[in-house]
Amino acid sequence: MTEDPAEQAILDALRRLGPDKSICPTDAARVLAGSPADQSWRAKLPAIRLAAIRLAGRGEIQITRKGRPIAPDAIHGVIRLKLPGGAAPEPG
Repeated sequence: MTEDPAEQAILDALRRLGPDKSICPTDAARVLAGSPADQSWRAKLPAIRLAAIRLAGRGEIQITRKGRPIAPDAIHGVIRLKLPGGAAPEPG
């Protein structure tokens, strides 16, 4: 469990999908916004990208591009987020 709402939104979205699945950052932004039917999630994308970098830096998630893991500091273009090794990190 993390205290950061953006980090928690990413982890919650990934845990719902299960191992070996990935999400687009927009999926986590919709979770964070709480209202996926409107466009408020778009304002959450910068927070999600920063949270993804932090989580990847701690090894809690992987950031991928074209199916291959990339370094957190190499983010550009279209990315996806997934749990490392297909296993959910321990809450806490």
